[in-house]
Amino acid sequence: MKEKLFIFLKGVAMGAADVVPGVSGGTVAFITGIYERLLNAINSIDLEALKLLSKFKIKELWEKLDLNFLIPLFLGIGTALFSLAKLMKYLLANEPIGLWSFFFGLIIASTLLVSRQVKKWNVASIIALIIGTAFSYYITVATPSEAPEGEIYVFVAGMIAICAMILPGISGSFMLLLMGQYNYILTSLTELNIKVIAIFGAGAAIGITSFSRVLSFLLKKYHDFTIALLSGVMIGSLNKVWPWKKVMETYVDRHGETKPLIEKSILPQYFEGDNQLVLAIILALIGFFLVYGIEKFATKNT
Repeated sequence: MKEKLFIFLKGVAMGAADVVPGVSGGTVAFITGIYERLLNAINSIDLEALKLLSKFKIKELWEKLDLNFLIPLFLGIGTALFSLAKLMKYLLANEPIGLWSFFFGLIIASTLLVSRQVKKWNVASIIALIIGTAFSYYITVATPSEAPEGEIYVFVAGMIAICAMILPGISGSFMLLLMGQYNYILTSLTELNIKVIAIFGAGAAIGITSFSRVLSFLLKKYHDFTIALLSGVMIGSLNKVWPWKKVMETYVDRHGETKPLIEKSILPQYFEGDNQLVLAIILALIGFFLVYGIEKFATKNT
């Protein structure tokens, strides 16, 4: 029960991270030491598992899918998604500098911890780091679209978002933001729109079972290159969570609300209004040392 409780809490942390655009639940999985176990458990969902299910061999199926791990983890993720959605919407609207500062510090620490897993830095690893950084940075400056709310698009959004969610550094929420689905999905969660949640979940299930196999293959065959690439992705994502932004262009969403469309990162002294610099530094340091505390605790627990 103690182990399951820890796994549940790690799931809560992953879910809380996934609610915020720019922060990845995959990052939390990485620093808490459950990343590869998560991929292996997801990869075990195959034809053999379906055969065991059809024959009602529950014990064998339970062990194969590592459900002692997956069930408390996804319960934690689900708990966070449903319970923290409103809180995160409030903080994003009312305390953005503090929230982004906290996650800025968290991602810096996470990047340092993840990059330490590269066993040998060479030319290929450095190139991977640069490619990952450039790719992620480009995503952060891409212009969000105002997308339709059709069922097919929600399904595809689920597939893409879940792939991003299990990648350290790439935020599934931010991918939803780029596809114009973030507010729609978040509202569906807070209002318990079962139909939309089910369609999104179906897309996510197919996306994660497919993409996790690709990621596992890369980690096994090209470990250092893949870790360096993921580290670069996390570095590039820092632009998205930089606390001080200047709105360059706005748009009116489908509900008639004015939202920022294009934002530019600026230095604190150029921020219009209270830049909350001291608070931002404190929260960034809290986020930074929280990651190291979680990593130390996870290592000791393992």
